[in-house]
Amino acid sequence: MNDKSTYRKHVQIMSRSGVSPTEKVQRLAASNAVAIFSVSSCCLCHVVKRLLINLGVNPMIYELDKENDGVEIQNALSRMINNQNQAVPAVFIGGKLIGGLDQVMAEHISGALVPQLRQAGALWL
Repeated sequence: MNDKSTYRKHVQIMSRSGVSPTEKVQRLAASNAVAIFSVSSCCLCHVVKRLLINLGVNPMIYELDKENDGVEIQNALSRMINNQNQAVPAVFIGGKLIGGLDQVMAEHISGALVPQLRQAGALWL
């Protein structure tokens, strides 16, 4: 795909909703203490959701396969994560992209996850 057709596709996506997929991701992430972009059949997504819920977090979960704009959002996440092969799960804490399951687990094992969740207002205790 050349640059002109990519630009046209981006403009078409924006004109349907009025907001680009990247901007929608940023808005959803900024308006929730924890946001998870997921696909309902993804086992990695299931694990990250269970981890955060078991820690006491009530995350905003955006199931891409159940939304009309899921493909566009997933493509935007791939660009944000800089990984075309695995855009989900994508976890945002306090509006900041943490990454996928491997990054969330690394934060959890190092002891940095819970303080981030508290700072974002996702945990109170």
